[in-house]
Amino acid sequence: MTESWTLSVGIDCGSQSHQVCVMDRTGVVIGERRIEHSGSDLEALATWLLTLGETDPMRILIAIEVPRGAVVETLLERGFRIYAINPKQSDRFRERYSAAGSKDDRRDARVLASAVQSPTDRAAFRAVQPDAATIIQLRALSRLDAELGEELTRTTNRLRDQLQRYYPQVLQLCPAADEPWLWTLLAQAATPQQGAQQRMAGGGGRVRQARIRRFTATELHAALTATPLHVAPGTVEAASHYVRVLLPRLQLLYTQRKDLAKQLTTLLEAIATEPAGDGREHHDVTILLSLPGVGVRIGATMLAEASQPLHARDYHAIRTLAGLAPVTKASGKRRFVTMRYACNARLRAACYHWARTAMQTDVAARRHYTILRQAGHSHARALRGVADRLLAVCIGMLNTGTLYDRQRRRGLAA
Repeated sequence: MTESWTLSVGIDCGSQSHQVCVMDRTGVVIGERRIEHSGSDLEALATWLLTLGETDPMRILIAIEVPRGAVVETLLERGFRIYAINPKQSDRFRERYSAAGSKDDRRDARVLASAVQSPTDRAAFRAVQPDAATIIQLRALSRLDAELGEELTRTTNRLRDQLQRYYPQVLQLCPAADEPWLWTLLAQAATPQQGAQQRMAGGGGRVRQARIRRFTATELHAALTATPLHVAPGTVEAASHYVRVLLPRLQLLYTQRKDLAKQLTTLLEAIATEPAGDGREHHDVTILLSLPGVGVRIGATMLAEASQPLHARDYHAIRTLAGLAPVTKASGKRRFVTMRYACNARLRAACYHWARTAMQTDVAARRHYTILRQAGHSHARALRGVADRLLAVCIGMLNTGTLYDRQRRRGLAA
């Protein structure tokens, strides 16, 4: 992309309106405007920018802190060059103009417009590229799935706390209180007295239907008929009412997340059937899903949150975005390495579970984890090392267009 440009634009986004500042090459402000967050105003903004002395959108640089949303998508569609500036970076640029730390929307827009003018500074910003429609859908579904998972975990934790309060015997068979068979049981027997009245035959059918092998119907019946806790009068009634309120919510969250998993699978299959391009035999989705530890949810998150670095085969960008690249701080005689906290939290979580699952199923990943643990690293640090190694393998596979070969990987790790 050519470095020639005529105008620089800074947009300070808000929830209801956005402040816009336009500068020429000399840094002189030639236009300022506040626009409302509406379709007509955003279209008017794109048209207005092309009336300020430059009619080619590729010669207009736009700096913005939020690299997504209607503002970015409208301007990308019109062909403008957009750069995403991290809020921490914009804070440092703001100090150039105000040592006192004053801050307002007009100043922030001017700071952004000025920051994008320097070629040196611009090289440190991320050029925003439009994503494919399937990637946008995948990102929305994967984030919704993660939010439902977090809500499901919070609700099951609340259920467990109430059961621990008056009905701990059922937690002996399901300590996390996160299995649907337990919710069905509690819907019929929410109190110890009701549980003790459950028949052995009913418990056996419930165990078989849930395909549970870690305990038998006899053990389930023994837990339900165990001596209950002695609690204050009214505790069982209050807690069991709380449990009955939580159960429909748990069932709904579980069903919604199960349906979302099916939608993610369908969408990934649709993406995998698209032409791979460049004469490659395998699509990126197929290659990624062939890796050990990568399932539907992890694969969807990787593709949704790191689509551009994956497409560019940029290993260092992905490991930085996922928080796998450590931060080295060296000054004088002091030098130490710390964990990277500034990263994409969803991508970090996906890499964590990727490494955790791969360590349980892949010999090479398990061997690498053991080596790091023996070197004195913590469990989390060792998992980040495993994820970093798997990510390097993934980028190599994407570059060569090959699927994961467990035997070859095992030979390299030996």
